[in-house]
Amino acid sequence: MKDQSYKVYGYRWVVLGVFMLINLTMQMLWITYTPINGPAAEFYGVNNLQIGWLSMSFMITFLFLSFPASWVIDKYGFRKAVSVGAVFMAVFAILRGFAGANFTLALACSVGIAIGQPFLMNAWTKMPANWFAVGDRATIVGLVTLANLLGTALGFVLTPSLTAQLSIPTVQLIFGGVSALAAVLFIVFAREHPLTPPCPPGMEVRSLMLDGLKQIVKSVPFWLFVIVYFIGLGIFNGISTWVENIIQPRGFTPMDAGNLGASMIVGGILGAVIIPLISDKLHKRQLFMLLGVSLAIPGLVGVTFATSLWLILASAFWMGFFLISVAPIGMQYIAEVTYPAPEGTSNGLIQLAGQLSVVFVYIMEAMKSANGAFTSSLILSVGLLVGLIGVISQMKDQARKNL
Repeated sequence: MKDQSYKVYGYRWVVLGVFMLINLTMQMLWITYTPINGPAAEFYGVNNLQIGWLSMSFMITFLFLSFPASWVIDKYGFRKAVSVGAVFMAVFAILRGFAGANFTLALACSVGIAIGQPFLMNAWTKMPANWFAVGDRATIVGLVTLANLLGTALGFVLTPSLTAQLSIPTVQLIFGGVSALAAVLFIVFAREHPLTPPCPPGMEVRSLMLDGLKQIVKSVPFWLFVIVYFIGLGIFNGISTWVENIIQPRGFTPMDAGNLGASMIVGGILGAVIIPLISDKLHKRQLFMLLGVSLAIPGLVGVTFATSLWLILASAFWMGFFLISVAPIGMQYIAEVTYPAPEGTSNGLIQLAGQLSVVFVYIMEAMKSANGAFTSSLILSVGLLVGLIGVISQMKDQARKNL
């Protein structure tokens, strides 16, 4: 019983590939200063908090541009929107390499790169909706999440090793060149949609942005997941931003900090692929979100208190595996429960909530003890994850007939 009016095309993997590459590159640019917080502060002649603003500026910029980016995605399509973001990313990444030791200019270029970020991140569910079958979309969002995590991991690993041999501006210029290549590949190879839709007739139709927005804000499951995403991404971004400062009071080195960040990311990469895949096969969303948050708690406890390197690395891996898996499953869950609201709008609102987590990143720094330890804020994070178990228990899966 095949309906020839819809099918999936092999070219969807090319589109997915260049979309993943552009997202990977953006994350690498976001996190690049974090594992070298101390050396970067010395190079630019500023303090550690000011270096933190080089990454926090991405989150703040996102808050102002999320709605406009979602409108562009829903109005003109993800290809044009992501291309706009890619151009901003490439141009300002290269300019950041030419900023030299001028911190103000480096920060301004970081904001320029950050302008492109919402055009990429708010299209996470739009691209799969245009090219992939309904039952595969949580898996595809998981693969895009994987690309983001891999970009973060590369930033953690490559930046310290490259800056040991090259100057910080030279490293940034290299990253700028990679960004330009990724932008060109996306613009050349990405396509908005295939010749025929990848789903049964009618299911590809989405309401206008304004009508969809009204529908989304009335959805209780949407607001529940906003809470989940805000807290989960806040914890992840907080640990990623202050990783060197978190473990330094326990006697760990900057290299150990890079390894901890990489362990958390590698765990997240595996979790973002494996668990959404199982979720798609069983068509269970709430169960796996609940599983992810619950099992992330022991890992976070280990990151908070572990004093041996092997234990803190294992804890970071465990936490990343389960905590990160919640994001792609939840995004697809919201796309399902808010149907027919446009994916760019629902995804954009979720990403906006995630970027608001910059507040939590700053709170973590403000809560550190006199000796620089982040223990109190990490204990708070554990308590917040426990609270999320109750939040997710109120979220129910969408009826299968709508999928």
